[in-house]
Formats: sequence, structure tokens, C-alpha cells
Amino acid sequence: MMKRTAPLLAGLLFVSTAFAQDAAAVAPVPPVEGPASLLSLVKTGGWVMIPLGLASVITLTLILVYLVSLRRNTIVTGQFMETAEALLKKRDHRGLLAVSTRHNEAIARIAGRMLDFATKTPGATLQGVREVAETEGSRIAGNLNQRIVYLADVAMLAPMLGLLGTVTGIIKSFGTLGAKAADASRTLLLAKGVGEALVTTASGLIVGIVAMAFYALFRGRVQSLIAELEGATAHLMSLFSASFEKTPREAARRSVIDDDDF
Repeated sequence: MMKRTAPLLAGLLFVSTAFAQDAAAVAPVPPVEGPASLLSLVKTGGWVMIPLGLASVITLTLILVYLVSLRRNTIVTGQFMETAEALLKKRDHRGLLAVSTRHNEAIARIAGRMLDFATKTPGATLQGVREVAETEGSRIAGNLNQRIVYLADVAMLAPMLGLLGTVTGIIKSFGTLGAKAADASRTLLLAKGVGEALVTTASGLIVGIVAMAFYALFRGRVQSLIAELEGATAHLMSLFSASFEKTPREAARRSVIDDDDF
């Protein structure tokens, strides 16, 4: 009896399996919704996404500007240093002053201020010329540091804006829980408030992280440029000191010679 029923059960199992596979192939598969688009996510974030979008545009603009402006050629160039060294060795201060006015490098502005004070101020001392150079160098270094602080400000404000969106989204969610509405409508409004909170939080963190990362990058670059500017300024001051000390000696020597001749 068992030997007869075993083949029958095996056949029924095979037929039922085949039928199930055919039914599964024929039955329609429900479509799987893909991830939300970027525009829909921005709309989910609510009004807080407007200042966050502005902050992202400002961050991108500052990054592009700093990539172009914070370069070595805007601080020190080999061509100007070679020209300045040659003119200072010749004690041609007025010639170097004219060359400095035609260059836009930071070291050229320092040399221009230094030589303008030395050539136009009667009785200028070497210490006074050095103070003028140091003051101009400090001003340029302060401007460089101040420029990149804007990225740090954006990095601080963006997460706070995201936190504000989080608070407003949670407030909407709790307001929905206390509202007298149908269960389906309440669930939809609750999900909308939670979605707003999450989207604004993520957006604020993304903008803040990007701004802070590039601020750290540009801060290191600015410190390197300032160190190079200080080295170039010290080199010019040493050359100017040598020529500045020789000039009064020669003037005194000439006056002595003229007195002896007289």
C-alpha cells in the first residue's frame, strides 16, 4: 500500500509546485517605490531649507574664491624677489619703489610702503622703516585670516539652522498628535513633521561639515602663506638695512671730503 501511494504523492507534489510557479509568474508584482528625489526632499524640509540653500551657495562661492585668491603668486613671486634683491644691492630705492607700485603681490605692497616711508621722510631711521614694514605685514596677515573666518561662521550657523528645522518639525508632529483628525490623516501629518525634522538636520550638518572641512584646509594654507611672507619680508629688510647703512656712511664721507677740500 505504501509503495503505491508514494509515487502518487510525489506526482501531486510536483504538479502543485509547478502550478504555484506558474501562478507566481502570472501574478503582477507590486511596483517598488524608488528613493525620493532631491526636489521632494527639499520641499519636505520646509521654509528652513531656504536659508540653508543660501548658506550652501555662500559656502560654494567662498570655496571657489579662496581657491583662486589664496595662492603663492598673490603673496610672493620669484620674479619680484629677484628684481628687488638686484635693486637693493645697487641701492636703487626709488627704482624698487617704482617696480613695487606695478606689482600686486603682498610682498610688493610691503616693499612699497617701506620704501615710500624711507624716501619721502627726512631723517628716517632704520627702526622706523622696520616698523612700517612690520605694520603692513601684520595688516595683510590679518586680512588673510579674516577672509577665511566667513567659512567658519557658515560652518557654525548651518547646523543651528538645521536644529531649528528639527524643532519646528517636532512641534508639528506633537501638534498632530493632539489634533482631532482621522487616524490616516494623523499618521500622514505626523510622518510629514518627522520628515521635515530629519531633512533639515541632515542638510544643516552637510553644509556645516563641508564648510568646516574647507575652513581647516584654507586655514593651513593661510598660515603657510603668512610664514612665507614673513620670510620674504625679513630677507628684504636685511638687504635694505645693508644698503641703508652704507648710504649715510657715504654721505658722511662725502661731507668730510668736501670739508677737507674746502
